[in-house]
Amino acid sequence: MAEYTPTPEAVLRTLDVNEHLADPSIKQAFVTPMFDIIAPRYDRFTRWFSFGMDATWKREAMDAVREAARRIRPVQRALDLATGTGDLAFALARLWPGVQVDALDASPRMIDQARQRLAVRDADVATAVTAMVGDMMALPQGDASVDVITASYAVRNVPDARGAVREMARVLRPGGVLVTLDFYKPAFAPWRALFLGYLQVAGDMVGYAWHRDPVVYGYIARSIAHFMTEAEFSELLNDEGFDVVSVQCYLFGGVGRHVARRR
Repeated sequence: MAEYTPTPEAVLRTLDVNEHLADPSIKQAFVTPMFDIIAPRYDRFTRWFSFGMDATWKREAMDAVREAARRIRPVQRALDLATGTGDLAFALARLWPGVQVDALDASPRMIDQARQRLAVRDADVATAVTAMVGDMMALPQGDASVDVITASYAVRNVPDARGAVREMARVLRPGGVLVTLDFYKPAFAPWRALFLGYLQVAGDMVGYAWHRDPVVYGYIARSIAHFMTEAEFSELLNDEGFDVVSVQCYLFGGVGRHVARRR
């Protein structure tokens, strides 16, 4: 008799989001099946939920990567963390001739989506990108082996933000570039309450409509509430061996882009 393997949907229904967000030792057990569930609709949801702003944020992030990496000659290896369906990874592959890009995500279904895109829509960069399932807390790349790292909506979802940043510092070469894009907890309390309130209500509604499980997208607001401000993330980067080159805030601190260089 074949062994029963529960679906991500079945797994998620047995877990309490607040308990898992509060305990780093079990956080990933919630995050991975959640992203497995949303993988097929991830791109559509992200564009809709951000009113199309996500595409602009990512385009500007890639402009920041290009500018910050001018001092690196040549850029030979790049790493895109929490790659999702591969947006930034494929953009990295188009920036520099001959670059090799590792596209890493903890969700197997997300990596399946990225590989499908490589086979069809983004076939022009298929030889330059390696899509892989992996753990940001224990990166498979060697010490000082990567020139550029991008990470969109990544650090907020790991069990230990400091440990993840430390891993990025380990695999980046001295002088290497890190560009992150993420949701942050707004510092201004009235706006924080309004921002998180909207994200939770809208996320719960979409989660129920699409998956009959509000927390699938309502997780976003809950995870931000357990995260940090963009200024606190700048301090973390500095503590872990990075010089912060620039910070760009969107939505009054609800979203931020950091450009940093490995000391």
